[in-house]
Amino acid sequence: MLSTRSGARPSRRSLLKTIGLCGAALAALASGLPGGAVAAEKTKVTVAALAFVSSSPLFIAKDRGYYEAEGLDVDIQIFRAAQPVAVAIASGDADFGVTAFTAGFYNLAGKGALKVIAGQSAEIAGQDGSAILVSNKAWDEGFRSVDDFPGHSLAMTQTGSSFHYMIGRTAEARGFDLSKVDLKPLQAVPNMIAALKSGQVDAMIIVPHIAKGLVDSGAAKMIGRVADIAPYQLGGLFTSTRNVTEHRDMVERFVRAYVKAAADYNATLNQNDAKGERVYGPDTQPVVDIINKYVYPEKPNDAGVKAGAMYIEPAGRFDAADIADQLRWYKQHDLVDADVEAASFVDTSFVPGGFSVQAK
Repeated sequence: MLSTRSGARPSRRSLLKTIGLCGAALAALASGLPGGAVAAEKTKVTVAALAFVSSSPLFIAKDRGYYEAEGLDVDIQIFRAAQPVAVAIASGDADFGVTAFTAGFYNLAGKGALKVIAGQSAEIAGQDGSAILVSNKAWDEGFRSVDDFPGHSLAMTQTGSSFHYMIGRTAEARGFDLSKVDLKPLQAVPNMIAALKSGQVDAMIIVPHIAKGLVDSGAAKMIGRVADIAPYQLGGLFTSTRNVTEHRDMVERFVRAYVKAAADYNATLNQNDAKGERVYGPDTQPVVDIINKYVYPEKPNDAGVKAGAMYIEPAGRFDAADIADQLRWYKQHDLVDADVEAASFVDTSFVPGGFSVQAK
């Protein structure tokens, strides 16, 4: 109740002034307290990712304020290889990660440290995807088809990498013996490219924007696409088991923002016409501009972004059955522990199910 002097009635002006001062004081108090009603403190989240176009939903969600709308303060940390991303999540140094699935990832997940909660890129027939390239030297010597792999060499980063898996599944699909292919682990993609261009290796499998540059410049020849031979769920969004069990609300908010951005990506970069050719509309360039800031920060490369835009399911769905099939292959080649089961780390409760890499 407002106090007055000598029982006098306060004027309308003094009453409004007093109410205004009280309101300002309450607002200041609320904004200064953690969890205040006026300005709640945002949850800080760290994300580990590679600077690839396939990580784009992370970038789009940050730049368009989707995380902020969910009450999240997101810091994206860029890594140079897939395995350290998984290690960062398992160790608690980061909360979420997006990258390709590898033998190392599955072994970590099998120890109970990680949960796959949404999809990233997938090799889908009819969509741009990883290309199978041969060197000009090998081409001139008659290496013109995927069926010609036996007796030739293939560059990859590491044993158990996604490159290893792709050539393995290609061998299964086309019926040739993988042991007849000379696999060359060269540790890094730049080393793979240099070896192919110089003719030190006969072939490699690589993401589309790199493949396009090599083919367009005359440095290599393309003989096929993985998606047309052995479609598969290339990567996913994952978090720690601890986050799922102890901070589920935060995980749900992050996934909502990620899925909203995945829909933006798909609508602007994954649309094809009746002939199967990519088509772009007026909403594409703003998305390309966002991606350039993270993938090509020094010199924007619109063509590179478009060429590297592998398929990402717009609702964030992933093919859980295909992940189980990947485990089968890795176990068969003694790259993943025999007791690792997909059911222990695949969590389908955050996004809708029903997606298949074979059905697109």
